[in-house]
Amino acid sequence: MSQGNTAVPDIPDPFIHEVACPIRDILDRVGNKWSVQIILAVIQRPVRFTELERGIPGISRRMLTLTLRSLERDGLLVRTVFPTVPPKVEYTATDIARELYEPLEAMAVWARRHRGTIDTARVTYDERAARD
Repeated sequence: MSQGNTAVPDIPDPFIHEVACPIRDILDRVGNKWSVQIILAVIQRPVRFTELERGIPGISRRMLTLTLRSLERDGLLVRTVFPTVPPKVEYTATDIARELYEPLEAMAVWARRHRGTIDTARVTYDERAARD
């Protein structure tokens, strides 16, 4: 298997690096698989932790907790604790999270529409890579 060109080009302009790093950090947060699912669930209405846990297949309790904290820290969710026994906790989307709904939904539609094509491309690539 040929390595091809493995050289990593330098970023020529320091301004691009200054601008790209913060943007990449934000996109990494809102674009990861758990955040997208949580944001889409919470945009509709306030949601309790256990509803999210049951509604998002494959997410562990720990990963859900970490992702919720990160989204809260970034100002995308508001966590409300109600003084009941046991305590009731709800998560609500903020205005900036609601603003993400349309692009996230468009991305989900795109992914559903192209899933078969991407799966086929992956199989083709893996077969070709196995031969090389």
